[in-house]
Amino acid sequence: MWSRWSLSSTYSVCGVESLMELCLALRSLHLGQAEAITEADVHDVQSNADDGKGRSKKFNKRVDEVISSDSEDESVSGAGDCVIIKAPLLVLHNRSSGLVQLPQYSFFSASYYSNVNNRIHEHDFCPSPIPIVSTGCELEQKGKLQRLIAKDLIAPDPEEIRLLRGHKLSVTCLVITPDEKYVFSASKDCSIIKWEVESGKKVHKMAGGRKGTEERHVGHTAHVLSMAISSDGKYLASGDMNKLIMIWDPVTCKHLYKFTGHRGAVSGLAFRRGTHTLYSASHDRSIKVWSVDENAYVETLFGHQDMITGLDCLSRERCVTAGGRDRTVRVWKIAEESQLVFHGHEGSIDCVQLINEEHLVTGGDDGSISIWTVNKKKPVSTVKKAHGSHGNAGLEQPNWVSSVAALHNSDTVASGASGSHNSAVQLWKCGQGFRGLEPLFSIPVTGFVNSLKFSNSGKFLVAGVGQEHRLGRWWRVKEAKNGLYIIPLKRQAKEQEAVQ
Repeated sequence: MWSRWSLSSTYSVCGVESLMELCLALRSLHLGQAEAITEADVHDVQSNADDGKGRSKKFNKRVDEVISSDSEDESVSGAGDCVIIKAPLLVLHNRSSGLVQLPQYSFFSASYYSNVNNRIHEHDFCPSPIPIVSTGCELEQKGKLQRLIAKDLIAPDPEEIRLLRGHKLSVTCLVITPDEKYVFSASKDCSIIKWEVESGKKVHKMAGGRKGTEERHVGHTAHVLSMAISSDGKYLASGDMNKLIMIWDPVTCKHLYKFTGHRGAVSGLAFRRGTHTLYSASHDRSIKVWSVDENAYVETLFGHQDMITGLDCLSRERCVTAGGRDRTVRVWKIAEESQLVFHGHEGSIDCVQLINEEHLVTGGDDGSISIWTVNKKKPVSTVKKAHGSHGNAGLEQPNWVSSVAALHNSDTVASGASGSHNSAVQLWKCGQGFRGLEPLFSIPVTGFVNSLKFSNSGKFLVAGVGQEHRLGRWWRVKEAKNGLYIIPLKRQAKEQEAVQ
């Protein structure tokens, strides 16, 4: 239940935290009783050009900014120009215009916030200022900021999907540069290729070397299994079956450093966002932390009971890993030197990606996709046989989920299946509170979908496909083409941004 009130002809702002105080003030000042209403009575402001209802065009523009992705960027970089007010529901009320419902976390300019507080104090309606809780960056840290775009996505036409070919063997991993102009792909042929997204042309190739040429060859001489790029685009990292991590300049493709120390294949790499701290995971069951700026090793973390198959991190000083056959997902709190252990899959967990700082998605050879929150030890949502099954009646086996991807801070995830039975890229919509996954559409591809990445803007999805699984050679799909599929993400309406 909420209450509505008015402050002369000005807009007032209040949340549940101050509602009791407001009601007491109304009664004590004999200004009338607060009228109880239901959630259904609360309605959104319509952005009309005409201000005949008492709303200025400037205010309508402000409301529009609240739900636009641009306002998020401005709030983070504005350094004090924007504040965010927290309440389970924020309501603006004006005598002539009625109620306005805003998201739980709302963006206001500092001057607008100050003006509202001053007007409220003039009428003794609120004994303390409306609390400023956090910045847009902090909302990302808490996993509260969410772009609701899944409902607007529509399947692309087949002729709009492009295939980029250049690798001789299966593509195993890929990364997209922060400016979304280039894609780096790596392969079992030991090479790394830099592609221009717009033209689809090959910009540069860091060729792989033959086995036995490790001392004189600059680059990889074994299957490349993992890659990561720093959020500022300054460093590219790649890891291979020879236990090596290579650091490159993504602009010039020049080799910079070589990190050694793992005792098994390097299966996962991720840069902490906003830093040059690199996390690496290996088949030796360990995670290592590196400082690329200083070309230095920092520390090693242990805990998994089987080879680690995937790793991811965002801006917090922590990372998440998939433990393969030990069937655990682990969240590593680096500063606290502790870890959280999660159980849920019935088979090997082969891939993991963070949706935001609080939620992640995993896939495994049991054919299931699971959504997790760091606050619960079990998945909050699981789809079994997400890509169907194969085999004779009574002997069906689920199709492996070989890769997953998440459009950060949104309700959209993707998964890729393996093999010749049902190899496809499937897009999913996360339900309210990430409880539930609804299929959106499927894009058929031939071969093993070994890697998936969304562009930061969500304009396209890249799938790395090969004839073999990135971690082994259990079987081979001869008709598959080793390469990258550039999949445009079309929308039927403008993306909206909301907060849970």
